[in-house]
Amino acid sequence: MPATTKPSADGAPRLWRIGSALTATSIGAAAAAGGVFLGLVALLGIQEIDTTTKLDASTLFELLKLSFGVVAGFGALVALVVAYRRQRLDEAGAHRDVTRLHTERFTTAVNQLGDASAAVRLGGVHALAGLADDAPTRALRQTCIDVLCAYLRLPHAPDPGTAAGAEHHHFLALREVRHTILRLLGDHYRIARGAPRSWQGCHLDLTGTTIDGLLDFHGAEFTEGTLSFARVTLARAGVMNFSDASFSGGVLDFERAHLAHGEVLFTNAEFCGATANFNRVNFAGSLAEFTGAVFLKNTVDFGRARFGGGHICFMRAQFCGASVDFEHAAFAGATVDFGEATFSGGAVRLRESVFVEGDLLFHGADFCGSEVSFDYATIVDATLHFGGTVFVGGRVASGSATFSGGEVSFDGIEGFAPEGLLAVLGRPVPAWVVLPNNWRESGGG
Repeated sequence: MPATTKPSADGAPRLWRIGSALTATSIGAAAAAGGVFLGLVALLGIQEIDTTTKLDASTLFELLKLSFGVVAGFGALVALVVAYRRQRLDEAGAHRDVTRLHTERFTTAVNQLGDASAAVRLGGVHALAGLADDAPTRALRQTCIDVLCAYLRLPHAPDPGTAAGAEHHHFLALREVRHTILRLLGDHYRIARGAPRSWQGCHLDLTGTTIDGLLDFHGAEFTEGTLSFARVTLARAGVMNFSDASFSGGVLDFERAHLAHGEVLFTNAEFCGATANFNRVNFAGSLAEFTGAVFLKNTVDFGRARFGGGHICFMRAQFCGASVDFEHAAFAGATVDFGEATFSGGAVRLRESVFVEGDLLFHGADFCGSEVSFDYATIVDATLHFGGTVFVGGRVASGSATFSGGEVSFDGIEGFAPEGLLAVLGRPVPAWVVLPNNWRESGGG
């Protein structure tokens, strides 16, 4: 019924003038009636109307009944338009009332977050989470989430130590407020999309936050939105758990994060079409776990990342048309483990990366039409181990790479040498390269 158009941004209906609404509705009704009449004429096969019949009393009575029917129908049409407009106005009024109540509750909750008492702040945190659950629009829900994230981004004083007494207890109380927000974020993002309390699809901006507790997204499904952990600092006790999570859209951004000594877990996670950005991340002594993860037609970018004594594990991961990019990354005493991983049409790019006393392990990996590239890499006293790897149409590229000490071992590999590898190594094979016997016999020297 053409009595309204699309609602405005605040949810209120944009109503037509009553005259315009009635005119448009009448024209539509007349057109519909005319269409039905013509359809019946065609269906009954009426060829022409008899214009010679005289107007008698019976016919006049039928015409009067038809006239009164038309007038009554038009009156019903007017009543229907007016009733519909009244309903829309009532709905708009109810929406305004709900929004006004939400705003009042929101203001109260935000004031609680700024209170000096940690207990009052906890109440404000739970009030904001409840408001996000009950928000009448997605935009209002996003506002509540933004405020909770903003609270986590606020700077806070370090732990003064147990000797500080009351100050130490105050620090612990405020830390509990932050940990409660982390727990609520994880709880709500793990709820299936479409459920009443789910925050799936909303943006999460924790840029620059210090995480010193557990942020648990275990089993969550991310289909859209941006999860920003750029410049996040993960403290020694911090854990970010994305195990069994699914990323089928949106953006996961860790650019320039400082993940020293903490844990970032993506065990059995699935990336399908999502963007995963770990560019310039500092993994200093931390654990990054991607064991059993699945990557489908996307790129995981570790470009210019720093690995100092940490451990990044891709054991039994599956890369189907996907790539892992370590271009310009620096490894100092770190271990990167692709043991038993499967590469199908993907690539591991370590172009211009630097390895110093670290380990890059591909033991038992399976390369099918995939590539490992060390072009222009610098390897000093590091170990690259491909033992037990299977190459089927795969390729190892190491053009202009620089080796100084360490070892590159292909011992125990099944199948033929990867395309171009033996030519790059030259004759005789350098002492720091270990080849299987069948490769040497095929021309490796």
